[in-house]
Amino acid sequence: MGMSAGATGGSAGGRRGRGRRAKRGPVSEINVTPLVDVMLVLLIIFMVAAPMMTVGVPIDLPETQARAMNADTQPITISVNPAGEIYLQETAIAIDEVVPKLEAIATTGYNERIYVRGDTTAAYGTVMKVMARISAAGFKNIGLVTLQEPET
Repeated sequence: MGMSAGATGGSAGGRRGRGRRAKRGPVSEINVTPLVDVMLVLLIIFMVAAPMMTVGVPIDLPETQARAMNADTQPITISVNPAGEIYLQETAIAIDEVVPKLEAIATTGYNERIYVRGDTTAAYGTVMKVMARISAAGFKNIGLVTLQEPET
C-alpha cells in the first residue's frame, strides 16, 4: 500500500512537470542581460587600462636640477633603453636608420626639436653615437631628457 501511494504520487508529480514542459516547448530566445553585463565590465576595464598602455618605451631617466622646458609642439623623441636598442618615438630602429628616418619625418627641416632619452643604465657610448649621428646630419636643436631631482 505504501508502495502504490508512493508510485501514484511520484507519477502524478512527474506528469505535471512533463506536461508543463511539453506545452512550453524549447526556449529559442537569447538572454542578452548577462552579455550586456559582461560587455559593460569589459568596457570599464579597457577605459581604465587604456591610458596606462600609452607609456611608450620604458626608460629610467636620470634626475637633474634643470627646469622643465615649455613646448608648443610635439618634439621628435629618440630613446635608448638599457639593452642599447634605439627607438624613434615608439618604433625600434637600427642606428643606421636614425638620420634617414629623422629627415623623413622632420616637418621644419633641420630646425626640428629632437629629444634624446637615455636610460640611466644605458651605455653612454650608445647615447653619444646617436647624438653624434643626429648632429652630423645637420640637426641643431638636440636636447637630453631628464627627470627633475626631488627637492630635499
